[in-house]
Amino acid sequence: MDLYQWLLVFHVTGAFLLLGGAAIAAALNLSALGRERPSEIVLLFGLIRIAVGAIAAGTALAFIFGLWLVHEAHYSYTEGWVLAAIVLLIAANALGGAGGKRDERTARFARELAAAGDAPSPELRARVRDPISLTLSYGSGLLLIAVLALMIWKPGA
Repeated sequence: MDLYQWLLVFHVTGAFLLLGGAAIAAALNLSALGRERPSEIVLLFGLIRIAVGAIAAGTALAFIFGLWLVHEAHYSYTEGWVLAAIVLLIAANALGGAGGKRDERTARFARELAAAGDAPSPELRARVRDPISLTLSYGSGLLLIAVLALMIWKPGA
């Protein structure tokens, strides 16, 4: 295999980790929406933290090896699809991080409720279903799909 193929292997591996981690986080988040007991919500939000590790590793791999691929394939870093992918990836991470911080506060609240008897709480239910957190998290996922589309089709290349 030549250098380009190796770079592509690591770039695609990063993309799979990133998108797979995001899909797992979304599935766990959807599962949390249907739970009432704080201990179940704590468990699901804790599992999301593991998926965030895959997202972080995937982002780093996809970004670093993607930039290297741009150089190796003699594309320009100023091409529209390259710039758009970089901006969307940064925006996706910012949205996901902001949604994650809100979810961390919800998880802390759920842990407190779980320790105090594990009774369902309308306030916890509202926090898990917080439209701002959900918009940030799922908006991040939509931006990642847009990045994937740019990587596949490379419009204008």
